[in-house]
Amino acid sequence: MVLYAGQGDAQRSMSLLWRGPDPASGSASDRRPSRPGPKQGLSVDAIVDAAVAVADEQGMAALSMRAVGQRLGRTAMALYTYVPSKAELIDLMYDKVLGELPAEHDLSRGWRAALTAWARETRAFYLRHPWVLQVSQARPVLGPNEFATLEALARVLHGTGLPAPVLRGVIGAVAQFVRGAAQVVADARQAARATGVGDEEWWFSRSPLLERHAPDLARRFPLVVWINQDDPPAVPDADDAPHLERDAMHNFTVGWEVLLDGIEASIAKHGGDQR
Repeated sequence: MVLYAGQGDAQRSMSLLWRGPDPASGSASDRRPSRPGPKQGLSVDAIVDAAVAVADEQGMAALSMRAVGQRLGRTAMALYTYVPSKAELIDLMYDKVLGELPAEHDLSRGWRAALTAWARETRAFYLRHPWVLQVSQARPVLGPNEFATLEALARVLHGTGLPAPVLRGVIGAVAQFVRGAAQVVADARQAARATGVGDEEWWFSRSPLLERHAPDLARRFPLVVWINQDDPPAVPDADDAPHLERDAMHNFTVGWEVLLDGIEASIAKHGGDQR
């Protein structure tokens, strides 16, 4: 399921994201509305936190204004005073969790170590909130935390001396690499939950069938067989993971080093600082 941000009312979404004046009321967007009766005890932040909890625990398919209201002990209608619809809520959720990522990274050991720390933190973030991977990057949220994460990554690489157009491409490449690597693991975990069949069980059931129906596999696809003849070396923190996760972690580790080497080559080409 792919979700697109920025599908709600643009004025309300931007006001809620940046906590500016609400164009509908002229008041701060997170302020509790003035009305007779007992205080409601709700806020935009409380609603967003509850929505994030629903998505973390049950996935985006379970997210609805009703589900969020039930978690807060309220009706869905009670939420609409604060957040106009699910569309705006997704924007707020996405930007809110991005705030978990560090805004600063230690550059004392150089950009390479700092960028590696960024990659590990970002990959772990995606796996804590796998629903974020369902929010397409085709439509940015344009919230403060989205800009802050981009600023943090740019700050790590700015000292390399790469010109702005090249640096923009590098930032895009590393961001998509880490997101894609996390997507593989998130999909593998979701597959086991959705199908009721674990990774190892699935492969064990199909490997004998592949041998039976394609006995000449090694002759027809010799390089594919060659690169898969040995299990990848052990990767820290992934020894007990299912096969596909271990393989994905190995690919991430190897691919990341290759990507860093490519950045170093680009820095040398442009006469930047390789430290």
